[in-house]
Amino acid sequence: MDRRNFLISSAAALSARTSVFGAASDTVRVAVVGIGGRARDHIAELIRQPNVEIVALCDPDDSHLDKGQKQIAAADQKAPKNYRDVRKLLEDKSIDAITIASPNHWHTLMTVWACQAGKDVYVEKPCSHDMFEAAQIVAAARKYNRIVQQGSQIRSSVAVQEAMQKMNDGLIGDVYLARGLCFKWRDTIGRTAVSPVPEGVDYDLWTGPAPKREFTRNRFHYNWHYFWDTGNGDLGNQGIHELDIARWGLGVRYPVKVSAVGGHFMFDDDQETPNTLNCAYEFEVNGKRRMMEFEVRHWMTNSEAGIEDRQHNGIGNLFYGSKGYLAVDSYVSYKSWLGREQAPGPARREGGDHFANWFEAIRTRKRETLHCEVEEGAISTTLVHLANISYLVGRTLHFDAATYSVTGDPEANRLFTRDYRKPFVVPEKV
Repeated sequence: MDRRNFLISSAAALSARTSVFGAASDTVRVAVVGIGGRARDHIAELIRQPNVEIVALCDPDDSHLDKGQKQIAAADQKAPKNYRDVRKLLEDKSIDAITIASPNHWHTLMTVWACQAGKDVYVEKPCSHDMFEAAQIVAAARKYNRIVQQGSQIRSSVAVQEAMQKMNDGLIGDVYLARGLCFKWRDTIGRTAVSPVPEGVDYDLWTGPAPKREFTRNRFHYNWHYFWDTGNGDLGNQGIHELDIARWGLGVRYPVKVSAVGGHFMFDDDQETPNTLNCAYEFEVNGKRRMMEFEVRHWMTNSEAGIEDRQHNGIGNLFYGSKGYLAVDSYVSYKSWLGREQAPGPARREGGDHFANWFEAIRTRKRETLHCEVEEGAISTTLVHLANISYLVGRTLHFDAATYSVTGDPEANRLFTRDYRKPFVVPEKV
């Protein structure tokens, strides 16, 4: 199973309760924004949902819109309306909710605008591009009382939920350390020269809040992950999934200390973000310290505790306690080993349905039932940003959650936000 597209194995029928849409049988009208590779997964998931209609697609690249339309037509679904500009889409009062699969630098602004327009939101991870945006996206969801889910779909896995419950119940004792693995085979992106903007692309809209750069293929589709203007490196691409699970398993929120070292090894190419990164986080919980290690590796790797796929990627989490250890992989399974003998303990493999969870919350208006409500997603996302900031300034950060700042480090605090390109501005007051 693909970690992004695991099959629904335990989805329950939606609750037949009354919501803002009337009876549960009423159709929820959804728009998909950002029609790249991940959006194709969104479309496939939405088509499978009962009483859900895809009524609009939005992307500044006409070729992406065309691919989205063809996918929907192949499923014998009604053709949705096309938009290039998300602002125009949000003016349509008949749209109930949107899913966002755009590049990272657009996630928060689109979500804020959608909340202001009265839409519920499913936003891909990471929900923000920086620390400031992580706070603003939660503020918008609260002010406008919207149902906002981050696309951390591993949280909906029945097996992973069971693993978290068993650790909470003491299966491996006092959990003091989590180790996150993001060992993913990433080849060089090479170098690409400045070139004309492809026909059918509104590059100004694609750039949005980011600085306007001359167009190159490497700064465009997918490889935008590896430039600071638009992405957060592989820590914020694949790694955010495992950071989120590691934080969940440790039962922690914000760290008190963060340190990250690494670099761009082996390749001579256009990539700005590190392809190899070692991160360390320290947390304090009820007077006790807990640690998290996180490692990003871009090339050949070994497996750890059996966490490996057919492509020799090692993507998952390890949790260490006083009575044993437990491994979670990104293919929605877990295994455990207990005692000095490392005797096999409980294990399970079972997925879930993150979109069904979102729609249930939309219908009931109970955000507490979301498996990755935006505040949870935003806290995990700050771990990405703090590690990247530590890497950029070259020193350990001492984070104070009460003031939402790094103590005694103005340079690090300046990296909490950026200068927005008008009119694409995330507001200080949402």
